[in-house]
Amino acid sequence: MSFSRYEDLGHDITRIDTAMLREELAACYLLRGGDEFAIIETGTHHTVPIILDLLAERGIAREQVKYVIPTHVHLDHAGGVGGLMAALPEATLLVHPRGARHMIDPARLVAGATAVYGEAAFRETYGEILPVPESRVRTPGDGDEVTVGDRRLVFLDTPGHAKHHFCVYDPASAGVFTGDTFGLSYPSLTTEKGPFILPTTTPVQFDPPALQASIGKLMALDAERMYLTHYGPVENPGTLGERLRGQVDDYVDLAERVAGEVEDDQLEAALRTALRDYLFRQVREHGVRLDDQRLDAVLGMDLTLNSQGLAVWLRSRRTA
Repeated sequence: MSFSRYEDLGHDITRIDTAMLREELAACYLLRGGDEFAIIETGTHHTVPIILDLLAERGIAREQVKYVIPTHVHLDHAGGVGGLMAALPEATLLVHPRGARHMIDPARLVAGATAVYGEAAFRETYGEILPVPESRVRTPGDGDEVTVGDRRLVFLDTPGHAKHHFCVYDPASAGVFTGDTFGLSYPSLTTEKGPFILPTTTPVQFDPPALQASIGKLMALDAERMYLTHYGPVENPGTLGERLRGQVDDYVDLAERVAGEVEDDQLEAALRTALRDYLFRQVREHGVRLDDQRLDAVLGMDLTLNSQGLAVWLRSRRTA
């Protein structure tokens, strides 16, 4: 199947590829309720014109967008918030209470990411990060609801990947916009056995018990599908959720084993090697036939970030 920047998923939801680094890496979603719209996730600042082009193509006035909703403030999810809010005059930003200050004043987010990537790479990947006026920001708590036209959205506090993470339950589609809480599932790894799912443990707030509880919270909704940011909708979330929870346990066991075998200055490299072996073995068992080079292209960035996050978690336990 050929790649499409936009894909209508039914239930008045459109998947938008954010064009971050490669195709089918990160998605955001346009949701319609009557004559009103919400945008869930924003991608990076480079994604803003992609979203605005879709609105124009469909004859949707910018004033019809009622809400912009990043699930959390990591920049692959929220880097485009400021630019999008500047272009959508009637929109309100709905963001986790712990993340709001970073959208109002993104200086710390920018400084942290620049320190990791360097100025040039940061600008190339994320672009400009613009602030949002505090008067246009709301912070829904666990169980709070909003309406988009006649459509109800329910916010669920879901820490574990990040403390500033919520998911959005959409009863009209029997679906949940899960951000990173329900893991990653890239289309190129889907086989006749279905999607291949894996956890994301990126720095710096990975919390295994909290993530297990959050996955369980989503599964308790008995939703029919999950709308992943990485990447797209997946069906049969009960089976996927059980697999994901088992993998979180495996990650913890793997990290503790590796930490007992190497010196601290070797920890991240050793974790990455162990994670690669673990995931490649699981992918092969799932029936994926991509060669190792292609698998590295699909999973390499996640292997690096996940090993860094596991190292941060291990070190934090030593000082707790």
